[in-house]
Amino acid sequence: MSFIALKMLFGERAKYIGIVIGLTFASLLITQQSAIFAGIMTRTYSFLTDVGQPDVWVVDPQVQYIEDIKPLQDTQVLRVRGVPGVQWAVPLYKGTLQARLASGTFQTCVVIGLDDETLIGGPPTMVTGTLADLRQGDGVIVDVAGAAGKLAKVLPNGQRVPLKIGDTLELNDHRAVVVGLCRVTQTFQSNPVVYTTYSRATLFAPPQRKMLSFVIAKSKPGEDLATVCRRIEQSTQLKAYTADEFKKLTFYYILKYTGMPVNFLTAVALGFIVGITISGQTFYNFTVDNLRYFGTLKAMGAGNGSLLRMILLQALVVAAIGYGLGVGAASLWGSVLSGHTQLAFRLPWQLLVMTAVAILLICLISAAFSIRKVMKLEPAVVFRS
Repeated sequence: MSFIALKMLFGERAKYIGIVIGLTFASLLITQQSAIFAGIMTRTYSFLTDVGQPDVWVVDPQVQYIEDIKPLQDTQVLRVRGVPGVQWAVPLYKGTLQARLASGTFQTCVVIGLDDETLIGGPPTMVTGTLADLRQGDGVIVDVAGAAGKLAKVLPNGQRVPLKIGDTLELNDHRAVVVGLCRVTQTFQSNPVVYTTYSRATLFAPPQRKMLSFVIAKSKPGEDLATVCRRIEQSTQLKAYTADEFKKLTFYYILKYTGMPVNFLTAVALGFIVGITISGQTFYNFTVDNLRYFGTLKAMGAGNGSLLRMILLQALVVAAIGYGLGVGAASLWGSVLSGHTQLAFRLPWQLLVMTAVAILLICLISAAFSIRKVMKLEPAVVFRS
């Protein structure tokens, strides 16, 4: 019976291809939009991902997400260091400053100020130069994407020349010398990232009474992170998060207060609807065209259970083929574009499972209409003229 079911399916080549194309398009759209959404949401806390050394982030109690910076007093670093269970604690500056390029144009940059002594919180990967080079006069490290893109020098003929070691730029009217290039995770707004020392970053930034963005700390080996965070909160009256908690805080804030989830869910729902509309209609027409064969099988003694299994097998076969083609096309599209553009594309295994469930559901819904038609079929219809 399985052989007959597959022969019926592949025999109707036009309808078979139509069903597979509909499922492929649905799988492609669902996977693509979900992966872009996941990539964008990952970028919202990319800074936390790159700063991997600390496991505790101390911030103002009113901070709602990573970019909602409410400056602290520098003395809070000493208070955090004195909390039992804290191995070390250092200051970290994060701000947005205007960089003036050689062409006279301005570009917004994310400036990260690292502790002058330890340089903890530096970029995850150095491409050229070393982190210690930041101790050179006016030294800054620029991410390679920004150096080759928005911060690149523009020649009179329009050619863009990436920044290199020794080049200079101005940050808030202060001279900065490029001493290294690094590779970081793209930010939510894709602005260039510039690293320097904490003292130099506070000099670059407009002066204000409080300059400290975060206190980053490391717990002692064997200490419970949640307990250390509670001790810091009780001692300093600030809010202490683990890195994962801070990521979740940022993630849920973006979900709640931006329109991105609705936009991407609409696109995913559109893919689901397209899949049901195209594949469902085509699969139903395929079943109607083959009613004479199902009727013949019924007349020969095949039960409803056997016919049900035949239809489900046909549905599962086209689901597997459409799913594989759609996910493969989405993965290829994402890998090609994300390597040459600033496209945010992230495809974890959970999204692959979600797409598989969606495609399976589309096929089961489509098969349900066909099953109902076959179950009500009278074998005598085959012998009518």
